[in-house]
Amino acid sequence: MTVACCCNSCRVAGHQLEARPKASAIMAADDSTEYMMYRKDRVRCQQGHDLLREHRLTPQAPTRRVVAICCNSAMFVEFKSGHWLSIYKNRFAAIDQPKIELRTMTGHRSPGVEFTDDIPSPKKHTAWFMWKLLASWAAMGFKAPKIDYVKGKVESQ
Repeated sequence: MTVACCCNSCRVAGHQLEARPKASAIMAADDSTEYMMYRKDRVRCQQGHDLLREHRLTPQAPTRRVVAICCNSAMFVEFKSGHWLSIYKNRFAAIDQPKIELRTMTGHRSPGVEFTDDIPSPKKHTAWFMWKLLASWAAMGFKAPKIDYVKGKVESQ
């Protein structure tokens, strides 16, 4: 799935990560964060895993954003015990980026943001969204592979 998340934590973390020195932009014009979602068993880190660090909004946060410290590029979001990775859409070449299929959590969108296109924009996660996640998990045999190549935490600026 290719989604734009408007939840508070994605927006707050997105702005924090963009503020890092030399960081690339990850926030869309409507203040959402765009992701391409992949099953963990279909993603591999080919090189540079020693440069990946986690960023959490709080120490107990169930999500971690992963940043490449060489260039402060936000790479992906991992949900605790989740079977998928939400990879920042801008990590892919523009030619490889499909259009956003769905906005999610628009009940949290920034004040004044209005959507003017025909992309579904529900206030919370939809049954279709949850079904897609459940179907991918079933296809994986209800397993949630560990991402063990992320080392340490991102230091404060």
